[in-house]
Amino acid sequence: MTAQLHCFGESGHSYKVALMMQLTGYPWQPVFVDFFGGAMRGAEYRLLNEMAEAPVFVEDDLTLTQSGVILMHLAERTGRFMEGDRSEILRWLFWDNHKGSAQFGALRFLMNFLPPEKRPAEAIAWLQGRCRAALKVLDGHLAGRAWLAGETPSIADLSCCSYLYYPEPFGFTRAEWPHIDAWLTRIAALPGWKHPYDLMPGNPADRAAKEDA
Repeated sequence: MTAQLHCFGESGHSYKVALMMQLTGYPWQPVFVDFFGGAMRGAEYRLLNEMAEAPVFVEDDLTLTQSGVILMHLAERTGRFMEGDRSEILRWLFWDNHKGSAQFGALRFLMNFLPPEKRPAEAIAWLQGRCRAALKVLDGHLAGRAWLAGETPSIADLSCCSYLYYPEPFGFTRAEWPHIDAWLTRIAALPGWKHPYDLMPGNPADRAAKEDA
């Protein structure tokens, strides 16, 4: 059975899983979640995921939520992107969900997807400081190494990179972080790589086209 990934293009957490399946050739199809239309707040979606978050992975009678859990499952199923020190891979996976994507995604949302008059200046300024601190850690770790947790790319890399490919500004400029920039270039050179807006439905262009229709 082809796996289903409940996702939407703007979701960096969904992109981690979609990219993993894309790179491994795992059979999957996206199921669009209308986040901006409030779908995740509805009772039907909460039956699928009580946490009201994306992504949700469904295959046969298995339903998984939380991107880190899904990445681990896919690594075990495919035997890919788990080479190296398991503890080090998990260390960066957990770091990303606490210090990386959790903050990058929140800042990107506040700065780009809220109406300008509703953007909380103090919260944005605080998060910008937190994100710069996280980027400094990531860039420093990548100095002198190609991948985060070993000699080959792993799910740690696929997790930590996700929000850094999006075009919406949130204080991250690749040229300012040379080791991150080179690392993102290496990931994008992996066979089959796709940008999040080319891999999943639902993105600013889709929404603009819908509004114009």
